Amino acid sequence: MKGSLLLLGCFALGIAAGWLDWMPSWLVEGNAELFVLYGLLLLVGIGIGCDSKAVKNILRVNVKALSVPALVVLGSLLGAAAVSIAVGRVGLRDSLAVGAGFGYYSLSSILISQIRGEELGVIALLSNIFREVLTILLTPLLAKYCGKLYPIACGGATSMDTTLPVIHRSVGNRYAVIAVINGAVLSMLVPFLVPILLS
Repeated sequence: MKGSLLLLGCFALGIAAGWLDWMPSWLVEGNAELFVLYGLLLLVGIGIGCDSKAVKNILRVNVKALSVPALVVLGSLLGAAAVSIAVGRVGLRDSLAVGAGFGYYSLSSILISQIRGEELGVIALLSNIFREVLTILLTPLLAKYCGKLYPIACGGATSMDTTLPVIHRSVGNRYAVIAVINGAVLSMLVPFLVPILLS
């Protein structure tokens, strides 16, 4: 939990630094966060590559690994449908499209904004960012008390990039491979599923 609180603290500090205009323009206007993310992915990749069992698991992708993204799709869409019914102010298709973002906020919010308007696009953005932050915060607890697949499902599409470091630390190399497969499959589904749901 300490690691999650530290990550949340860093995130909050970043928001404050940006809001108070403390950061130099070269850092804000550049792609620093992208290079940091690449560095994190490189280090996680090195960790997985050094584990011969993890490499063997990648080479023989089993049914369990492929069933995770299928169940995440089902769970996300059922959850979005339940929210639509409970809230009543958002239509079922709109709610399903937001759920079909699977945490991929940069793409899903743009697609939804273009198809349905900025209001739903902002809802999608906030919903998917909230999913990512919850994954970062809750991963150690989910892995310990619920099982090693729960943080991967919670992370959705982000389980292969932004939430991968915290997932990897909590579930180990073998499940980190499943996290990468899960994130890749869900990321590929977003640009197809969101427009279909809104059409």
